[in-house]
Amino acid sequence: MSINNAQQDQNNRLAQEFVQFAVDAGVLRFGEFKTKAGRMSPYFFNAGLFDDGAKMARLAEFYAKAIVASGMEFDMVFGPAYKGIPLAATVAVELARLGRNVPFAYNRKEAKDHGEGGTLVGAPIQGRVLIIDDVMSAGTAARESIALIKAAGATPHAVAIALDRQEKATENGKDVDHSAVQYVRNQLGLQVCNIANLADLLAYLGSRGGEGEMEQHHKSVLAYRQRYGVND
Repeated sequence: MSINNAQQDQNNRLAQEFVQFAVDAGVLRFGEFKTKAGRMSPYFFNAGLFDDGAKMARLAEFYAKAIVASGMEFDMVFGPAYKGIPLAATVAVELARLGRNVPFAYNRKEAKDHGEGGTLVGAPIQGRVLIIDDVMSAGTAARESIALIKAAGATPHAVAIALDRQEKATENGKDVDHSAVQYVRNQLGLQVCNIANLADLLAYLGSRGGEGEMEQHHKSVLAYRQRYGVND
């Protein structure tokens, strides 16, 4: 087995473990959910439900392993308000535990007019910055982070997310032929790594196809991907 194949197998195992973890934590749910784009999705990923210390520690471990495996180079991590703040902090802790100690920073939604002031908190933003967020629906948070990082004189270099939905983005209320992740990669020029994606979710459901409800969930998610999915 080549190193590349071995790494891919490791990535696949990590993704399957993460999907199982998200299901067990109640973060990944199946049913009917309306997305920001107005679509009826057969699944919903709510990272806000990683809501205790044990879950956050495990989540940070998944992020750190995916980031290290990606081979991305960076000098610090940045968490966009609000969900990105605990993600950046805990991932920085886990990266340090793995021997990669890097600074981290985050932003406030509103500027502070006392103390240190401003909208940025934490280490000085400099060098190649890795943005850490939960999912990427339209790339809006990434664009806002990029603007903040550039304004600070640093280089927005990469983004790490938990789940890539691999579905068409919307612009002006209409579907386009690329996903938010593809837009960030191809138009904004940033590397993107994810712990898992929609293909991994389908593989998870497919491996449990004989387990009653899971078979129906697999059919629903597959139909959704056929309608709204993008090709990488």
